[in-house]
Amino acid sequence: MRIFVTGASGFVGSATVRELIGAGHQVLGLARSEPAARSVAAAGAEVHRGDVADLDSLRRGAAAADGIIHTAFIHDFTGDFKAACETDRRAIETLGAALAGSPRPLIITSGTGLLATGRLAVETDRQPSGPDAFPRVASEEAAEAVASRGVRVAVMRLPPSVHGEGDHGFVPLLIDLARKKSAAAYIGDGANRWPAVHRIDAARLYRLVLESEFAPGTRFHAVAEEAVPFRSIAEVIGRRLGVPVVGKSPAEAAEHFGWFAHFAALDAPASSQRTREQLAWRPEQPGLITDLDQSAYFKS
Repeated sequence: MRIFVTGASGFVGSATVRELIGAGHQVLGLARSEPAARSVAAAGAEVHRGDVADLDSLRRGAAAADGIIHTAFIHDFTGDFKAACETDRRAIETLGAALAGSPRPLIITSGTGLLATGRLAVETDRQPSGPDAFPRVASEEAAEAVASRGVRVAVMRLPPSVHGEGDHGFVPLLIDLARKKSAAAYIGDGANRWPAVHRIDAARLYRLVLESEFAPGTRFHAVAEEAVPFRSIAEVIGRRLGVPVVGKSPAEAAEHFGWFAHFAALDAPASSQRTREQLAWRPEQPGLITDLDQSAYFKS
C-alpha cells in the first residue's frame, strides 16, 4: 500500500514510517520544512511538502494514497492550545472528506489522558465532550464526524509518555525542570499513574491497525504499561541528576511545575486489552522506567 503519513519526521511518525517501509509499504511523508524533508527522504519515503494547516496539501497527499496515518499535531501547550486542537479538527475533517466513499483507511491520533481519571480507561470509553471539555477532544469529535459519513477511520490513543531514543516529550520536560529547580518533584504521595509505550511498539501498532479490517470509529490503545507511578519517574530523574526527590502539595505544584502541573497530577491508568486481543499486538521494547534509566535521557 502507498500510505500518506503526516508528522512523518516527528518522534512517533518517523518510527511509523520506518515500520511501514520495513513491512513493504510505500510512504508519502508530509514535511513542512527543508530539514523535515531531508529526514523523510533519508528514511526512504517520498516527500510531500506542506503542513497540517495547509488543507490543500492534505487533500493532495490523501488523493495520492491508499491509506493515511495522521500523527502530526501542533504541540503548543503554552500558547493557543485550543487553536492547535481546532487545526487538528480541520485536518482530520479534510483527510476524511478525501477518503469518503472509499474503503481506504484513515488512522488519527489522540490520547488516553483525556479519559475519566482515577480508574482504568478502556478502548470503548469516550472522551468527555462539551464546552468545558479539554480542547484536545476536537480530534476524536472530528473522527466521529467523518465516521458518520462512512469514512473508515480509527482512533489511536497514545499515553502521556511515548518514550525511546529521541524523546522530546513530557519526560524530557521533567528532566529539564528538575535541573532548573534542583529537585525532582511529584505531587502528594506521587501515587498517581501514567500509562506508557515505547515509540517502536507504538509504530508497530499503527501498522497493524492499518493492515486490519477495523470498523469505522474503532478506538485502539497504544499502551504497553497500564500504570507507572509518577513518583517512580521522579525517583529515577532525581537519582540520575543527583538532586533531591520531593513531594509537593497541590498548592506548591503550580509554582514548581507551571503549566505542566495538570499533567504531573494526572492519574490516568489505561488498558490495551481489547487492542491486544483484536490485533495480537504484544509490546516488546523496554518499559518506561528501564528506558528512562539510561544515559541517553540525561545528556545535557
